Amino acid sequence: MSETTEPNGAADAFQLLRMIEAIVFASAEPVTEAALAARLPEGVKVRPLLETLAAQYDRRGVQLTRAGNTWAFRTAPDLAEALTVETVDQRRLSRAAVETLAIIAYHQPVTRAEIEEIRGVAVSKGTLDVLLDAGWIRPRGRRQTPGRPLQWGSTDAFLDHFGLESVKDLPGVDELRAAGLLDARPALAAYGARAHDHDDAATLPDDDGSDEPLDPNDGAEEQGPA
Repeated sequence: MSETTEPNGAADAFQLLRMIEAIVFASAEPVTEAALAARLPEGVKVRPLLETLAAQYDRRGVQLTRAGNTWAFRTAPDLAEALTVETVDQRRLSRAAVETLAIIAYHQPVTRAEIEEIRGVAVSKGTLDVLLDAGWIRPRGRRQTPGRPLQWGSTDAFLDHFGLESVKDLPGVDELRAAGLLDARPALAAYGARAHDHDDAATLPDDDGSDEPLDPNDGAEEQGPA
């Protein structure tokens, strides 16, 4: 039998290495030795071939690594830092969050019940949590009315994100409508009315933390209308 067909011949060994390399490279998951053996001619010892292939990749940017009985190509450990890329995960606010944020910005300090009255629907705790996590709203004390409901207002982070120096720079109702950002529903359209009057905007409280502190014994959020 010629060298090219001899199972242990150099040509056959090279071809087997190429087959293993292609199978492991094309697999989305680490490949077991049993799975490789099933794809190769019967009687071929897979482990020595894998070790030979791993040695060939030892100083390359991509290396053949073993984890138990599975094998996979992985980036060389010393290159991990150079290949690390930080990305910002952009997430769009939900419609409810956008509307709630707009109402707070234009009507602050505003209670949850007032937000619900303007929107015409109940405000879920999750919506406020999203805006809190983003750092765009914060509690602004409690209203001196029965039940002392919690009030909400915008933050400096909100102004910075939207490129505003103060709430007086918020766009007016006509600008919002022109940009298609103001809903046509009468109840929701009310949130832009205040922007039309810059005198009203000028009277909004500064975000200096001077509002009445929250009651440490009353951390529960007020409930919206039934």
